[in-house]
Amino acid sequence: MALNSVNTNTGAMVALQNLSVTNSELATVQSRINTGKKVNSAKDNGAIWAIAQGQRAEMGALNAVKDSLNRGQSAVDVGIAAGETVSDLLTQMKEKALAATDKSLTTAARNALNEDFVALRKQITSTVSNAKFNGVAVISGTAGFKALADSAGSTTIDIAAENMTLSGSIVTLASTANIATLTQATANLAKVNASIDNVSASLARLGTGSKALGTHLDFVSKLQDTIDAGVGNLVDADLAKESARLQALQTKQQLGVQALSIANSSTSMLLGLFR
Repeated sequence: MALNSVNTNTGAMVALQNLSVTNSELATVQSRINTGKKVNSAKDNGAIWAIAQGQRAEMGALNAVKDSLNRGQSAVDVGIAAGETVSDLLTQMKEKALAATDKSLTTAARNALNEDFVALRKQITSTVSNAKFNGVAVISGTAGFKALADSAGSTTIDIAAENMTLSGSIVTLASTANIATLTQATANLAKVNASIDNVSASLARLGTGSKALGTHLDFVSKLQDTIDAGVGNLVDADLAKESARLQALQTKQQLGVQALSIANSSTSMLLGLFR
């Protein structure tokens, strides 16, 4: 038999406990709807939050990898553009050198060809010296480029430098090369032909390097998308499900308030016993 007492209202205490649980669940659902996340902080689910936070750190590191790959690709592409210009200049120099091997040329004609040849030679020097991106000059032979390949920084994609300066291993023409005489024209024609072949091979290597950087950049972008989706699976809330729960909990809250009101009014009925 239940005890009728004005000091202790068991029904009200039970109703209040149930209402507190409902209010707590309602606050959780509202937080998920507001943030779009079921795990928004470590107190929601420490293990899942730690995993998600680790993957977010991975995402940030991959942004640095992408930046490095983009810089490397830009530096190589600048080198390729300059190398193609060098190849075009050498092709024009070949025409001048070949014309200068004609034994029937007059001195004036040979001098005119030599002036053009020397001007083209100087353009090669200018092109190579200005082929830089962010301080990196891959065709001057000073340094290549090492682009980050992973988030740990343990591996790189290496692009070797290609030395297209005059008197180098690729462009074998001397920095003072000219075609002022038949002998010089014949000797430098051979060097121009060899340089054209060397520059073509060098550009092929740079092209392969640029493609490798681009391919890895695409992979890193896809990897980021996959990680992002994985983090979403861990922490994102199902808003359709939470919306349904919200409506149910709001109804339950209203019923809980009514139940508490009924329980609180029960003690007033005891007054009738004393009338």
